[in-house]
Amino acid sequence: MKKLYIETLGCQMNKSDSERIAGILSHFGYENTNNEKEADLLIINTCSIRQLSADKAYSQLGVWGKRKKDKPNLKIAICGCVAQQDKEKIRKRAPYVDLVFGTHNIYELPELIKRIENDEKVCAITTKPVIKDQNDFKIIRNASVNAWIPIIEGCNNFCTYCVVPFTRGRERSRRPEEIITEAENILKQGFKEITLLGQNVDSYGKDFNNPDITLANLLRALNKLDGEFRIRFVTSYPSDITDDLINAVDECEKVCKYFHIPMQSGNSRILKEMNRRYTKEEYYNIVFKIRNRFKDVTITSDFIAGFPSETEEEFTDTLKAMEELELDYSNTAAYSPREFTKAGKMTDKFIAEDIKYERLERLNAKNRDLALLSNKKFLDKVLNVLVEAKTEKNNQIILNGRAGNNKIVHFKSDKYKIGDFVNVKINKAQTWCLYGEPVE
Repeated sequence: MKKLYIETLGCQMNKSDSERIAGILSHFGYENTNNEKEADLLIINTCSIRQLSADKAYSQLGVWGKRKKDKPNLKIAICGCVAQQDKEKIRKRAPYVDLVFGTHNIYELPELIKRIENDEKVCAITTKPVIKDQNDFKIIRNASVNAWIPIIEGCNNFCTYCVVPFTRGRERSRRPEEIITEAENILKQGFKEITLLGQNVDSYGKDFNNPDITLANLLRALNKLDGEFRIRFVTSYPSDITDDLINAVDECEKVCKYFHIPMQSGNSRILKEMNRRYTKEEYYNIVFKIRNRFKDVTITSDFIAGFPSETEEEFTDTLKAMEELELDYSNTAAYSPREFTKAGKMTDKFIAEDIKYERLERLNAKNRDLALLSNKKFLDKVLNVLVEAKTEKNNQIILNGRAGNNKIVHFKSDKYKIGDFVNVKINKAQTWCLYGEPVE
């Protein structure tokens, strides 16, 4: 068997793609390795949401290029969003790369690998996906209790800061029966949690023009599968969260009471500049509706600091929104101009770097305060925790896991194992995690 090493940057969708890539290549004589130095084929699966991620990908290629001088038969490939976006630029910047393939070309890998094994340099980038029945291919999932299922890929929203419509294409949903089959296989393999993935996961099914194919109904169908397991879904677009979706989360005991709903800015003018299809007030209404429906629900978000033309007062609106909404956690980033995007051309409105990163620091400080406040609400409460990992410290077994609302929980016990569901009474709250003890 030849050795395959994949380094994955970016979101859960990229990680899921890497599992599919490893599965496809296992049919053609490649075995996964965690040691890149012993690999015959190196693949970096990239993210281009921020410039820092793209720079990291090129830096890694540079390291691998030097290794190829001592191992001429080594093959190097780059895929993902940077590959889709930069195409032939990669070959000029890193001529030692053997294969560049885009987000739409994963299922062409068998033919592409044959070509590079015959010493051909290949760039395979298409704008339309190569459609295959994904259940025809083995998926080599990371050893864990959690498994990801992409249910929709691409985006139709064209937010002015985002490259996803250019790198992932327009929204494309998978057939529900295909998803259910994959979920059944996952459960047979012993996984205890399924996460449904999509750039806009709650847009699922719109492209079928069938009112019965929705995320809400997919959750209901998956909830009927046998076994003790959980279901999550990310990432939600605010205005696509329907009452029926909220009802489905409430009805389905296996669906986690957790919503990740990126707001991006707490100011309606900036939201309009971002081409987000909701106002500050509409976002508030969605969050309050969810909080009023579910006890102990966790709501997380995303925010951008220093979007072009953002004033200090408008940025302050974001800090106020985080606090007023009592958000449990937020992903934060300074605005990063991306090629092809409308905001990337607003050069006359760019915020100075020092101001942008000073705002990011304040976002992060507010995020830390709110995360601690959120965690303190669970003191003396009992949470049902899925054990994900085990460590040993001072001759004691420490189990680490997640509650259904996505809270990270640590507790001491030598009674339980990875994959168990355990009721844990919380007795300590820190900024990023909770501590407790198991109870019957």
